Amino acid sequence: KLRHGIVGDAHAGDWHRQISLLAEESIDTMRAVSPLPLDAGVFAENINTVGIDLKSLPVGTRLRIGETEVEVTQIGKECHSDCAIKKAVGQCVMPTEGIFAVVVREGNVRPGDEIERLEGSK
Repeated sequence: KLRHGIVGDAHAGDWHRQISLLAEESIDTMRAVSPLPLDAGVFAENINTVGIDLKSLPVGTRLRIGETEVEVTQIGKECHSDCAIKKAVGQCVMPTEGIFAVVVREGNVRPGDEIERLEGSK
């Protein structure tokens, strides 16, 4: 099925949160106060970014990531009440700083691929 999300990911499917992105800078903020090791993916994010203020991107913004194009559909989400990070640290960045997107154009994404905000998007 087209516009599915990341192959093999539990969040892939025909809905508005196919892909999640979280800034490495946001994770660094949490690492500074967390007794837990916070490796990439610990917040169940699909893509970690560097140098992009994700939470300031308006819904509707289109991004080119590797061969793909995605459209931002949601900023943040409610944290699960049983989130181990929130329990251990007292806070979590995903509710306010994680973003979600749907696939507009399929393709491959590889570590190190550039992320470009497309002109004409919001």
